[in-house]
Amino acid sequence: MTIAKPALRIEDRRFLTGQGRYVNDIALPRQCHAAMVLSPHAHADIVSIDTSAAEAMPGVLAVLTGDDVEADGLGSVPPFFMPELWGGPPGHATMRPLLVKDRVRFVGERIAMVIAETADQARSAADAVLVDYAERPAVVDAEAALEPDAPVLWEDCPTGNRSVTLKFGDVEQTAKAFDAAHTVVSRRFASPRVAPFSLEPRGCIGDYDAGEDHYTLHTSSQDPHGFRRILASIVLHVPESSLRVISPDVGGGFGLKAHMHPEDGLVLWASRRVGRPVKWIATRSEAMLTDTQGRGQTAHAEMALDEAGHILGLRVRAYHNLGAYFWGTATPPLFFSMQLLPGTYVIPVVDLETNAVFTNIAPLSVYRGAGRPEAAFVIERLMDEAASTLGLDPREIRTRNYVSPERMPYVNGAGLTYDSGDFPRLAQECAQLADWDGFAARRAASEKAGRLRGRSITSYIEVAGVMNERMEIRFDPSGTLTIIAGTHSHGQGHATVFCQLVSEWLSIDVKDIRYVQGDTDKVLIGRGTFAARSSMLGGTALRKAADDLILRASKMAAVLLKAEESDIEFADGLFRTRNSNQTISLKDVARFFYLPAGPVMRFSLGLYGEGTSAGKPGAQPNFPNGCQVCEVEVTPETGEIHIDRFICVDDVGRALNPMICEGQIHGGCAQGIGQALCEEMIYDESGQLTTGSLMDYCLPRAEHMPFIQSKLVEIPSASNVLGVKGIGESGTIGTPAAVVNAILDAVRPLGVTDLQMPVTAGRLWDAIHSAASQRDEMKGKQS
Repeated sequence: MTIAKPALRIEDRRFLTGQGRYVNDIALPRQCHAAMVLSPHAHADIVSIDTSAAEAMPGVLAVLTGDDVEADGLGSVPPFFMPELWGGPPGHATMRPLLVKDRVRFVGERIAMVIAETADQARSAADAVLVDYAERPAVVDAEAALEPDAPVLWEDCPTGNRSVTLKFGDVEQTAKAFDAAHTVVSRRFASPRVAPFSLEPRGCIGDYDAGEDHYTLHTSSQDPHGFRRILASIVLHVPESSLRVISPDVGGGFGLKAHMHPEDGLVLWASRRVGRPVKWIATRSEAMLTDTQGRGQTAHAEMALDEAGHILGLRVRAYHNLGAYFWGTATPPLFFSMQLLPGTYVIPVVDLETNAVFTNIAPLSVYRGAGRPEAAFVIERLMDEAASTLGLDPREIRTRNYVSPERMPYVNGAGLTYDSGDFPRLAQECAQLADWDGFAARRAASEKAGRLRGRSITSYIEVAGVMNERMEIRFDPSGTLTIIAGTHSHGQGHATVFCQLVSEWLSIDVKDIRYVQGDTDKVLIGRGTFAARSSMLGGTALRKAADDLILRASKMAAVLLKAEESDIEFADGLFRTRNSNQTISLKDVARFFYLPAGPVMRFSLGLYGEGTSAGKPGAQPNFPNGCQVCEVEVTPETGEIHIDRFICVDDVGRALNPMICEGQIHGGCAQGIGQALCEEMIYDESGQLTTGSLMDYCLPRAEHMPFIQSKLVEIPSASNVLGVKGIGESGTIGTPAAVVNAILDAVRPLGVTDLQMPVTAGRLWDAIHSAASQRDEMKGKQS
């Protein structure tokens, strides 16, 4: 297997043959089960909790409440990090208890935990726990939560329900740009809350060993070391060495599993209390109620342009709905939704602001894209509105405003430095693949069949490669090799790609390479996988580990070849001396590191290499980018939407495995299409979730998915030695804007000028008929 060549994923064999091992597949000796008592109210005081009936039920081992948590001295959990860590202003952080004892702030708060012999017994007993509540008024909309008379969630927050306000740009200069503008376009854009909805619901097993005073947690996690740090130091108050976190196969993460949840701490504590392993697996209904959610932004945006369609300035006031807590990793969406608003365009001045607001719904955290789709949606919708207002082709207005490759590195108005990219080239190639010039004939054919056809061309840019990472490579005495990864693959194909890299660098057959991840007892430290970071940070750290290993091995090779170390070269898996034919293989050198005597006595016992790498804020991140063309057909009588063609051209830097890159793009597009057409978490005014099942929450189906034609363009990143750019988020980022803009293009001739996500058939039908009614009303007034 070589780098930059398509290769089938080596890990898929066991998944396809049913040999995967997920948390729910694990059954420990004497294992019992847990169920949670969840609040049915969005905002209420807890008057009393009566557990007596539940405790008397068959199989029940314990019923635990917030009083028990407090009595045992368990800690409440803070956010993973706050805005001030990223250079923003201080925000109001909230501490989240494992079990709430005084006041609930959203439907689904954990009130009590029942441990029983079986999962069914635990759930039955949970239903028997009686909780007396005194209801409070609730607020679910972020802008409404900032009204003076809105219910306040956290009385100690000095700014009411506003946790933090982030600002970027220059207010005064932007105002001058708007004053001088020929045209100003403005819109209100909403990116509704969506559910991450991983195929494998969250689950965990806590196992306390009293003899060793040691905990083991099996959990569905994207970041096992992050879980260990929080659980050990903040929840359990034990050394990290007293807790082992194992994250086996994970069936989808999407940011949901990048941070711990209360159940991860509860099962560990419960295991200590009952003296047995405790297992908890979320039902799908529980997941819908209690999982963190993504998006949740409303933005009031306006763009100033000159007569020729050149952008002069951008002004945005946005509101992010935090939900009941500032929780998990809610900070990145706040920053990225603002910092990437300029997109791929030259925008001289910006005035950007977002407000993070507490409401009585489930907490917000990262979800695939984490702020980038919100930014792309705002800027790309504004570009189409500007084109329509000025009478320009959507492709032409973008061409006039793209950042040219000659301007790289380019600092955008929000302070991010794009290291590389050729946005005009990607747009040109995408338009060619889409047969842009043939659209008129396709539109005519659609109209002949009674349908409307629309198209869009949109661009996106994102930031990838955050925090730092460590990778290790170890030889064993037989000459085979193990990669010990700080990243965590939960569908991204790391075992294939990282083995490809090491195989090429060290000339080791992939069959002789083992891949280890997701176990804090086996991996010294790691940051896990999220935010399109693994290819850059994991790959760069792995390159350094390989170089470190070669350097160590070259010292032994010099002794074995009776040469000076400076005369040793390594290539194609062989060490050789300059100016001679003497060689020795890396595998043979590795074996000498394990002998009980001989040259090894001069060196350390065992051959290994280790490497680390750093991203933002320690070093420059990378900026994946791309262009998409979408064409849709709309049936005006029903509002039915059909995506007829979808083309993606993505700049991935160096493509380590093109097949996996394209797979990631396709998966991201599916989630973006879901956001555009059908997905929305809806709460009523009292804070009750009305889309809490698949009867109400619509995931994208096969009928929604087009054939996706994709092309990879390799413009190496200047920010890392591999030249890679992240790809895991890319498809998700640009797709919502591409789909909605195409639908609007189809129905704009009918007078429809705006659509909010998700654009369901019913909403589109309403918009078409509302526009028709307005036209009829205008005609009536004119006559």
